[in-house]
Amino acid sequence: MKEQIGLERLTGLIAFARAGSLGSYTAAARSLSISPSAVSKSVQRLEQHLGVSLFTRTTRSLTLTPEGRDLHERALRLLRDAEEIEQTAMAARAEPSGTLRVAAPLPIGVHVIAPALPAFRKLHPKVTVDLRLNDRMVDIIEERIDVAVRIGELADSRLLSRRLAPHRLCCFASPGYLAARGVPSHPDELEGHDTVTLRFQSTGQTLRWPFRVGDRLIDIVPPSGVVVDVSDALVATLAAGGGIGICATFIAAPYVARGELVPVLAEFAVERHNITALWPESRRANPAVRAFLALLQDVFQERMTAPAGPTGTSG
Repeated sequence: MKEQIGLERLTGLIAFARAGSLGSYTAAARSLSISPSAVSKSVQRLEQHLGVSLFTRTTRSLTLTPEGRDLHERALRLLRDAEEIEQTAMAARAEPSGTLRVAAPLPIGVHVIAPALPAFRKLHPKVTVDLRLNDRMVDIIEERIDVAVRIGELADSRLLSRRLAPHRLCCFASPGYLAARGVPSHPDELEGHDTVTLRFQSTGQTLRWPFRVGDRLIDIVPPSGVVVDVSDALVATLAAGGGIGICATFIAAPYVARGELVPVLAEFAVERHNITALWPESRRANPAVRAFLALLQDVFQERMTAPAGPTGTSG
């Protein structure tokens, strides 16, 4: 008769699977909502029971041993099966409930999702939202994310997806800057102006400024005296008179409403259709996920299509 697996060993397998995927006990502990020492002890007990070392440990890294690599994929399958059992049980409840882990890029999380959370919680008070904002491309499966929002083209076929409303990219500047330096009426006239440009944290590349000129789509990278890697820093610099910059209209909208920024070259603004909601197959029937996807569709439609100012403004 085969020996039945005990709860302690099952806990060790879960801790091992998460630590192996995330590369540290600290990250595994954060994803499991327990302490790093608890993860470490669970893995050590598992190693003692199996009689093999699963990790090579240094002060800075945690690396799977050859034996650990062989066992890691099997442990991951066990973890996925356990999560699917949990999700199936949750789907049996009609009312959305439980913890909903949501990942999004910083500007979308701050300007679109976070303002909509109070209304969502009012509708679904039994759902706890854990919103994680980062420009890093998180592994949705390994980090147990229920819903993620991403900007750009998709590559992960393990996920279900839904395109959200398109957004506009437009230039903005402060009224004071334009009064002092003049208003460009064509992208070619950006030369000689102070500009502020965004650099992507994920790739280190600077944003190419897109414009629709007639039936052509062009993009330029103007020389900039200021380069930032967060959209909120970009609009704050523009509002302080730093020059002309380009960003999504939903990010600039609060500044436009207060009169601190105005659209520039708005007739050349470009619409992008590259924001997507993603969720694992195992969460398909989860009531909280379904409710949150409905919220995303509504709030993106509302905020992305709202004008950031007079659409004909060129200064």
